[in-house]
Amino acid sequence: MLNKLKKIDVGMIVILLAFGVVSTMLVHSATYGNPEYAGYDTKTIIFYGLGFFVAIVAALLDYRIYLKAWYVLYGIGLILLVVVYLTAPEINGAKSWFPLPGGLQFQPAEMVKLILIITVAYLMGRRQGEPLRVRQDLFVVAFFSFVPFALVMIQPDLGNAIIYLVIVLGMLWIGNVRYTHVLLGLGVVIGGIMLFMFLFNTYNTEIHDYAAKNHKLHWYERINGFFNPETASEKEVYQANKAKIAIGSGGLMGDGYMKGESKNRKFIPYPYSDAIFVVIGEEFGFQGAAVVLMLYFLLIYRMIIIAFQCYDLRGSFIVIGIVSMYVFQVFQNIGMMIGLMPITGITLPFISYGGTSLLLNMLCIGLVFSVKVHQEKYELAT
Repeated sequence: MLNKLKKIDVGMIVILLAFGVVSTMLVHSATYGNPEYAGYDTKTIIFYGLGFFVAIVAALLDYRIYLKAWYVLYGIGLILLVVVYLTAPEINGAKSWFPLPGGLQFQPAEMVKLILIITVAYLMGRRQGEPLRVRQDLFVVAFFSFVPFALVMIQPDLGNAIIYLVIVLGMLWIGNVRYTHVLLGLGVVIGGIMLFMFLFNTYNTEIHDYAAKNHKLHWYERINGFFNPETASEKEVYQANKAKIAIGSGGLMGDGYMKGESKNRKFIPYPYSDAIFVVIGEEFGFQGAAVVLMLYFLLIYRMIIIAFQCYDLRGSFIVIGIVSMYVFQVFQNIGMMIGLMPITGITLPFISYGGTSLLLNMLCIGLVFSVKVHQEKYELAT
């Protein structure tokens, strides 16, 4: 066990500790003076402590154990997605969370991200580096990916559903896919986006009426506010506009820590969670945002190095799947705060408040550690 602990990437541990400090400070600032969110900063520290424990335990277990049990994990993930849709209360227009004691919540869609990564890594790893075939490989991966994607879409949780697609595309990108298949896939994706935009704008009124009738109006407002900001109502672009004003007010150096609570971000929902980047921009300015992005860059860089050094392709696939997830989540979260992406419920990894997402992220890091720790060049398990 001691030899395994010595192989854990110390650089990544230091980066995660830095994230823990940053997250606690920002959550404290974002919730200061609001009794409804009292203690969220303390809970963040507790969640980070649990997260490091989870990461170490996951690192000590051989990642190939998870690969061998992929079908069990996949089945559990699907069952949880079905049960949460049938039994969970509706929160913010979606049935995505199981309520837990102490005011906590568990979101199965978060856990299924890692399960999907393990599943796709196993399916792609069967080819042992040979080019992926359309019917025997790509269609199989597409099927096992589409089922959780569809279950999450009907909740509805567009943010996590998109992350599933990004994870699979990122893993396929390094899975020796033929360039013709890549171009075909890109054509389908781009064509699908253009078709969606065309249909949304063509049948805008009908979609609005349907959304209002089925209590999904907030999803229509988010999409319409992004596609048609000039003609959208003030309510539809309110959060996006306020976020850009708050971030812009920070300028280069920011207003200073704990000095933004009475300004623009007080009008923005969930500044401790989805919109925590607004706190960074307003209080620490461009320089603070740059430091946070540098931490993400260093973390992802270390993970990519681990993927390159892995002798087992399945381990590399797992790491790249996790990298794809983080890259998109960071881009989406920051992008929606500065107007580049539509507003979704995607949090900023390792910084936004949230026990489920943080523990899942730390479990993912533990799996990356496991890939690094369990590299026996001449004794790879089959």
